[in-house]
Amino acid sequence: MTDHLSVLPEIKLRIGGAWVGGDGRETIPVENPANKQVVGQVPVATPADLAAALAAADQAFKTWSRTDPWERAAIIQKAAALLRERAEPIAEAMTLENGKHLGDSRGEVMFTADIMDTMATEGPRRVGQVIPTAAHAGRTLVVPEPIGPVAAFTTWNYPLTVPARKVSAALAAGCTVVLKAAEECPASAVALVQALVDAGLPDGVVNLVFGNPAQISQTLIESPVIRKVSFTGSTPVGKQLAALAGAQAKPIMLELGGHAPVLIFDDADVDAVAHSSFWSKLHNAGQSCGAPTRFLVQRGVYDQFVAAISALNKDAVVADGFTTGVQQAPLASQRRFDAMQPLVDDAVAKGARVTAGGFGDDSVGYFYHPTVLADVPLTAEIMREEPFGPIIAITPFDTEDEAVALANDVDYGLAAFAFTNDAARAARLPGLLDFGMVSVNRFGVGGRDTYFGGRKQSGFGSEGGPEALDEYLTKKLIVT
Repeated sequence: MTDHLSVLPEIKLRIGGAWVGGDGRETIPVENPANKQVVGQVPVATPADLAAALAAADQAFKTWSRTDPWERAAIIQKAAALLRERAEPIAEAMTLENGKHLGDSRGEVMFTADIMDTMATEGPRRVGQVIPTAAHAGRTLVVPEPIGPVAAFTTWNYPLTVPARKVSAALAAGCTVVLKAAEECPASAVALVQALVDAGLPDGVVNLVFGNPAQISQTLIESPVIRKVSFTGSTPVGKQLAALAGAQAKPIMLELGGHAPVLIFDDADVDAVAHSSFWSKLHNAGQSCGAPTRFLVQRGVYDQFVAAISALNKDAVVADGFTTGVQQAPLASQRRFDAMQPLVDDAVAKGARVTAGGFGDDSVGYFYHPTVLADVPLTAEIMREEPFGPIIAITPFDTEDEAVALANDVDYGLAAFAFTNDAARAARLPGLLDFGMVSVNRFGVGGRDTYFGGRKQSGFGSEGGPEALDEYLTKKLIVT
């Protein structure tokens, strides 16, 4: 292990044109998941802070919404360039506060910058329509306009990418933002906002607050200033915010949980699929809404796949995210660690076999070993409840119809994966799987410029691609 950041940079709120520290305010400790040491303090926004942030966003919208789209794009792209220049210190802070291994953190910084570049260039492309009419002396137009100040709520598992997706799309569309980022991982959000400020973003266009989630969400959503709500997080919390927004007749974008199935057919390259499954599952310690979780394996290759993935997981290197050669870093919190063992124990009690892992150690940090559960019955909680951790649940199937039915038989509909060498099946499956994103013969969904969203209890709207900007636009009919 080499020298690295051991204490977070000072965490501050951004209100209007000022950074506001913790002096005179309540603070929340930030914990390093690898050793449980406090590495920083987050200032809690007061009611006066929230009022000031709303006022700043409201005032700044009057000019930012009328700023030339290419000028807005240039600021966002300059901020992306600054993130790349500052990638190493940002990545170290992310690993310190979130736990993910340093390679994942570096990758997140660079991917985030790519997303921001893409969102920047989409802004000027949002154009309207001219509608032909019988009235030769007149015109009928439909034009897009920025919807107004946005309240954005983000989660801790991708503490730079998730805020950047929302903020860059909203800014490119001409909206201002009050961002409530995750208190568990504040330094990443501060780094994003600092890059935007240093790139020349006018005061008040982006405001950053931390604090009591319930108080902040109610204050922001109920404020007449806010015209759009965007949330990424758990399904239960998303439903609560949707109810608040609905009471105010405000549109909301929800990116919620997932419980991704992986369909592995007997004509697939099983050993190759096991290897890619191993790396995909260990990414971010499985703490991703699009992480593969329910592995549905055709009976002809079932034993081979279980043996192959179990061998990989048994020898996985689990350590502090700064450790050279680490394959899985700690889970992000005690809450995430505590959620793992009950799911494993329940599955075993109902007939599943532990073929790798099945245990954790939180004596120093929140380390849970990558776990493989074979022969998992459909009655096990893990077949219904998203583990959001490094657990692979495997169950067999016989026919394609059975596999599709099992895959679709959950409340979630974010991502699904399938592996087959049958070209006709590969073409057929995406239309049969009831998910917002389907990937065939590879893992990974949601590129820098692609749609990212789900169905059913996984929410609605898009966090990526051109559709992301549409979330922050409204249309106006003009007849002259």
